[in-house]
Amino acid sequence: MPAPFNPSPFKLSRRQFLATAGALLLGSGLGIHPTPAVAFDPQRLRQSMQQAYGQAGLAVLEEWFAMLERLRGQDVQMQLREVNDFFNRRIRWVDDMVVWGEEDYWATPLEAMGNGRGDCEDYSIAKYITLKQLGVPGERLRMIYVRARIGRSQITQAHMVLGYYSTPNAEPLVLDNIAPSITPASQRSDLDPLFSFNSEGLWAGGSSESRADPLARLSRWRGVLERMQSQGFI
Repeated sequence: MPAPFNPSPFKLSRRQFLATAGALLLGSGLGIHPTPAVAFDPQRLRQSMQQAYGQAGLAVLEEWFAMLERLRGQDVQMQLREVNDFFNRRIRWVDDMVVWGEEDYWATPLEAMGNGRGDCEDYSIAKYITLKQLGVPGERLRMIYVRARIGRSQITQAHMVLGYYSTPNAEPLVLDNIAPSITPASQRSDLDPLFSFNSEGLWAGGSSESRADPLARLSRWRGVLERMQSQGFI
């Protein structure tokens, strides 16, 4: 990418934020609250999946558990590649309005796997949670909102990818549902970064330090974390 991968502030609604770039202005006085301790509960996840999506959903969840066992302790590049492929192959891109009857719904990994359908946020969240469960440090992962250019045209659409940062100031590797290969951000000239976040912070503009609490600023992120907690992810 021609510019540093330090996204700028933007309104969160995918259908509206391209027209309202100033809506998510960040204040410098906000602190970062610690995230809840991980309480991963496979049995509760199985119960949640069985109740919501039946045997078909449970079968995908068992594939996910098997992947976690296979990749635990492996090289991070292998983890990134296999997690990226797992969700790109098992989730079919479908608009939120079709799946959920809502304009912009962020699904938990359980909901995405159970439905077998989702959009860009759902892929990114599922990959983020899975890599954290494999032991990849959360500070190395950020969900990144971008403008994605379609083909060779100047038409853009709101999109989310997952970035892996080997160091805090490194160029990220981009995990994306519309491109099968994981590539450095500089090779994705079709993406213009806007802002990024994870469970610990929210980055905007040219700042190298988080200036906002994502739980306070991103209501959809807060909502998906609450549902993940009730399902047994955290």
